[in-house]
Amino acid sequence: MINDEEQIKKAFQDKSWNEVKAIDSWQIFRITSEFVQGFEKMAKAGPCVSIFGSARTKPENPYYKLASEIAFKLTRKGYGIITGGGPGIMEAANKGAKAGGGRSVGLNIALPMEQKPNPFIDYDKLISFDYFFVRKVMFVKYAQGFIVLPGGYGTIDELFEALTLIQTNKTAHFPIVLVGRSYWGGFIDWIKQTLIEQEKNADLADLNLFHFVDTSDEVVDIIDNFYAKYLLKPNF
Repeated sequence: MINDEEQIKKAFQDKSWNEVKAIDSWQIFRITSEFVQGFEKMAKAGPCVSIFGSARTKPENPYYKLASEIAFKLTRKGYGIITGGGPGIMEAANKGAKAGGGRSVGLNIALPMEQKPNPFIDYDKLISFDYFFVRKVMFVKYAQGFIVLPGGYGTIDELFEALTLIQTNKTAHFPIVLVGRSYWGGFIDWIKQTLIEQEKNADLADLNLFHFVDTSDEVVDIIDNFYAKYLLKPNF
């Protein structure tokens, strides 16, 4: 078994394929352990809503304040809040959950530029991951809704992961809410005009997979109205 980082790098650089195969085999256990840890902790968290957005958003930014407000209002309705556990919008959402007396979950990820967990996560609800794909499973499986504020590649990746799973019926249909018309407007125009109308790479009905709002009250109403009709439960 190879467990030293320098040995792993050397194995790939030297194309020592027997060693590489050994790495791949043992990696299965690391991946499995992350799934087990995540499932065990998230199953205890209860109904939650995932809030996404940029790690770069500063506290003085209106979207930071809006994320905190959304989280606060959702916790007052009985929902816990799940974030990626880092700074920016994630911190704002965990902060709002804490202020609302609700469950505050952080799914942190180990990155080359170390991401430290924000201080507003419940101590027993912080989970750290090495693998993005394991972390994304936790977001989708246990979230009763996705609230997507302005963000970058990571935020868009998580958005399209959820949209694809719902579109292909691989997960339950849950509410996805994009917050910030001025930020997402051009993006939605591209989906409609280029992706759907011009290139026919999606259907017009796919626009119904998400909502598009500006205020915290609109977000809460969408989540509440949806679950007035459907049971709160894991998505798969």
